[in-house]
Amino acid sequence: MSKLLGNKLLGENIRRIRLSCGLTQEQTVARLQILGSPLSRSTYSLIEMGRGNIFVNDLVGLQQIFNVSYEEFFKDIPPSRSSRQSESR
Repeated sequence: MSKLLGNKLLGENIRRIRLSCGLTQEQTVARLQILGSPLSRSTYSLIEMGRGNIFVNDLVGLQQIFNVSYEEFFKDIPPSRSSRQSESR
């Protein structure tokens, strides 16, 4: 399975989308688990903080749960690595 390296902006976007859907982290993780993800709430929290990596399959699950385009996850993320992004790794 492939992972996306997390960063602060990706995590902030995931959190923003989750909140706009009116879901808690626990509800989001429960829905991911129904789809077959073993993701825990603590790991999900790290992803939202930009300190955890996310499996591509889990991003696909989040897209289905949140019913948004993939572009929303990558909103405002620059196409090149900046010092801000590398600091969040």
